[in-house]
Amino acid sequence: MLPHVARWLLLSGLVGALAGSASALFLWALDIATNTRVANPWLIGLLPVAGFCVGCVYLGIGASVEGGNNLLIDEIHDPKKIVPKRMAPLVLIATVITHLFGGSAGREGTAVQMGGALADQVTHRFGLSREDRRILLMGGIAAGFSSVFGTPLAGALFGLEVLAIGRLRYDALLSCFIASISADLVTRAWGIHHTVYSIPFIPPVSLSGLGYVIVAGMIFGITGMLFADATHGLSGLIKRIVKYAPARPFVGGIAVALASLVPGTSPFLGLGIPTIVEAFHRQLPLYTSVGKFGFTVITLASGFKGGEVTPLFYIGATLGNALSHVLALPFPVLAGLGFVAVFAGAANTPIASTVMAIELFGVDIGVYAGLACVVAYLFSGHTGIYRAQRVEHSKHADLPRGIRLSELAALRRQKSTANTKNK
Repeated sequence: MLPHVARWLLLSGLVGALAGSASALFLWALDIATNTRVANPWLIGLLPVAGFCVGCVYLGIGASVEGGNNLLIDEIHDPKKIVPKRMAPLVLIATVITHLFGGSAGREGTAVQMGGALADQVTHRFGLSREDRRILLMGGIAAGFSSVFGTPLAGALFGLEVLAIGRLRYDALLSCFIASISADLVTRAWGIHHTVYSIPFIPPVSLSGLGYVIVAGMIFGITGMLFADATHGLSGLIKRIVKYAPARPFVGGIAVALASLVPGTSPFLGLGIPTIVEAFHRQLPLYTSVGKFGFTVITLASGFKGGEVTPLFYIGATLGNALSHVLALPFPVLAGLGFVAVFAGAANTPIASTVMAIELFGVDIGVYAGLACVVAYLFSGHTGIYRAQRVEHSKHADLPRGIRLSELAALRRQKSTANTKNK
């Protein structure tokens, strides 16, 4: 066992160091881009041009990495070829441009893609087998997630859980944990500091409290489902209407820039970290989550690069904050539950989301967070932000094992047609 453990310590530690360094550079650049955009609000007017330029670059040299996170998931399930190393610099630069000019997007997708691309370069250099390549790619995903949020345990579990609904890959436990932990340590060693969220008081677990959490979890899960469906649906519509790929972010950029002219919409641009922090300190109106929902769906569906997770944190935290008007729990607690549970529903990762809540908000929220994330996971149905996810064990329906989420719509149409013919 010692040679086996030592081998994976070295390989996974190397992947974690590479991913952590890449994320440190990315977060540093993202901070500069955000501060520049806030200081120069007029930059939002150039968002369509920026989107068109990025679209042209991806059309010219980035077509092979356009799949992003879904490409990584597909390669783990069905390895075919090495992930092109251009994925890392392209998505880093494209995401920074999105935030510099005011697009509403996240950062997890970028970090995960960088971690996965760098991990696959390691597998290529060391000539790893097909199965070992799968394991190290999972470590790269875990390292990317961990380093960008400062949550090493949640990052490790995310790398294990995100691939398939209802299944964890235990053969990758060591790789994911080592890569995730080392990535977090390296990112912090570069001087990167993550946002601190605080919940001043978490009430003791009670039957009434659990009841409120179940209701909230239902709402969070449906919200995650709506976000995923809206993003995929609008993306498909834009692709059918706008055939030339670089024109899609141009059109989306115009829509976001025009919407930003409405007074009070500036918090919906960029990452939105200040508003997320604010959700833990004062009560916010419901339209705060609705506005971020709309801005993010348009930004991502039109082809801008970034991620979905931080916007989901924003939507969940502000929605939970607003639910305190009807659910008898402190608004900081509901904000924290929404923060992780909407993500749990949209990404189908209830275990990683629960652990993330404990890492961010403390162990006292564990029971409530676990229940909220599980209920949200169930109520989000068989949909998700990662369409390459497989269904290993369905949540409530009889589905073919191993089917991709992207294939479910066609399966439903076939069943509907068959039922119609039978009638």
